Amino acid sequence: MPQEKVVTITTIILFSWAAFIIAWERIAPYRKGLPFFREGFWADLVWYTIIQSYFLKILIFDYIIAPLQHHYNWSHWQFVSHWPVVLQVLFFSVTHDLYIYLFHRFQHSNKLFWRIHEAHHSVKQVDFLAGSRSHVLEIIINQTIEFAPIILLGADPVVVPIKALLDAMFGIFIHANVRVRLGKLKYLINTPELHLWHHANYKEVFHANFSTKFSFWDYLLGTVYDPGHAPGDKPENWGLPYEYPRDYFLQHAFSVKRFDERRLLKYPAFRRYYNLRFDLMRALSKPFKRQPQYSEHQDAAVMQPLTEDVKV
Repeated sequence: MPQEKVVTITTIILFSWAAFIIAWERIAPYRKGLPFFREGFWADLVWYTIIQSYFLKILIFDYIIAPLQHHYNWSHWQFVSHWPVVLQVLFFSVTHDLYIYLFHRFQHSNKLFWRIHEAHHSVKQVDFLAGSRSHVLEIIINQTIEFAPIILLGADPVVVPIKALLDAMFGIFIHANVRVRLGKLKYLINTPELHLWHHANYKEVFHANFSTKFSFWDYLLGTVYDPGHAPGDKPENWGLPYEYPRDYFLQHAFSVKRFDERRLLKYPAFRRYYNLRFDLMRALSKPFKRQPQYSEHQDAAVMQPLTEDVKV
C-alpha cells in the first residue's frame, strides 16, 4: 500500500480515536468535574500539538535523519527490510518502548534532564491532551532515536506513519481521564490506571510507572506502583510541587533559568502580551462553559506568593 494512503488512513484512525476518548472522558471520567477546556488546554493544543509538532517533524526528518542517511551507509545493517510489516512495527515498538522506559527513568533521576521533562508533569488536570506537553529538546531526542533506526535500517516506509499512529494513540489513552480496568492485561499493556498515578504529586510515584506502551517494563524492573486506588482529587495531588509557567515560551525558558512568571506581570508590555492570549482563549471557550470559572491570568496583586520552602 502506498505510504500516502497509509498516512491518510492513520490520520482518520487517530482523529476517530481522539473523538472516542473525548466521549469516554465525558461519560466515565477518572476524575469527575474536570472541564474540557481545562487550564493550559489551548497551549497544549495550539503550541505543543500543532505548531511544535509541525516544525519538529521538519527538523527531525529533513535536517537530522536525512543527513544521517545521506552521509552514512548502513546498507549492510538493513536486516529488517525483508521482514513482514507487522513484524517490523512490533520490533521497533518494543525496542523503542524499552528505550523510552530507560530514558524516562533517567530523566527522573538526573537534575539536568529533569529540566526538559518537568513540562510533561506540569498539567494538573490530566486528560487526553496532556501527553502532548513535552519540551522541544525532549521531543527532538526521543523522536530522532525513534525514527532514525526505522529509516536507516531499511524498514518499509509505511512503518513510520503506523508507528507514529501507535505512539499518538497510546499517548492519548494513558493520559486520558477515563476509568478503565484491563484485569490481567494491565501486566502487559499500559493503562491510565497506572500512568495517571505517575502524574500524581506523590513521592511514591516520582520514581515509578515509567512505561509508555508496555507496562511489563515496570513490573520486570521493579518500578511499578499500583496501590489499587486512585490518587487524591485535590489540585495539590497532581502535577508539580512547585509553581510552573503557563506560557509556552516561558515554560521553555523556565528549564534554563528559574523565575516567577507572576512577577513579570508588573511590566506593562509583558502583561499586554500575556493577557491578550488568555483573553482570546477565554472568549473562544466561553460558549462551552456551563458555569463561570476564574481566568487563567490574575492580577499580580491578588496572587498568593510561593511558600519559602518550595524548591525548584
